[in-house]
Amino acid sequence: MWDFLKAGGPFMFLLVGCSIFGLAMIIERVFALRRSAILPAAVEKAVDQCRSLNDLPRLDAVCHAHPSAAGRLILAAKDSLDQPKEETVDLVQARARQEIAKMERGLAVLEVVVGIAPLLGLVGTIHGMITLFGDLGRAGLADNAVLAKGISIALNTTLMGLIVAIPSLIAWTLLSRRVESQSVDLEGVCDKFVRQHYRLVGSR
Repeated sequence: MWDFLKAGGPFMFLLVGCSIFGLAMIIERVFALRRSAILPAAVEKAVDQCRSLNDLPRLDAVCHAHPSAAGRLILAAKDSLDQPKEETVDLVQARARQEIAKMERGLAVLEVVVGIAPLLGLVGTIHGMITLFGDLGRAGLADNAVLAKGISIALNTTLMGLIVAIPSLIAWTLLSRRVESQSVDLEGVCDKFVRQHYRLVGSR
């Protein structure tokens, strides 16, 4: 393995760095985008069971006990129930955009890894080919096997770039879909809470 990496030159080590960074971001995002961290079952259940103003303190306690995107949005909506409905909806939408931005944090990094890894691999291959033919031009071509081996080594970085990019692309796609799905769920829970409780405070 070390010989494989060393033969690829400096671009190979850049690709290794990309792979480590990409893997770290995938693990961090998988952990951060757990449903229990975005929309805990306890918060969802508390919203369903909150059907009167007397239930609001319990909902408040549950949201504070389970810090999450849903909990923060519900608390923001609850604290603004004394405002006109339009203002509350605007506030919740603004807070929701902030929460979604937090959920998408790191996905842009993965997208960069997906785009840059094949390009680094290609640049590494071109660099290797230039070096190879430069050496052959000075020493002359004495053995076709040497040329074939040199080309094979030069292509290592292209292979490595694809090895890094393909899993990163799969992870980016799946995590993006997870963000979209959980965003819809958050919107549904917040909309349900606002609709249920606005009539209880007598505001429109």
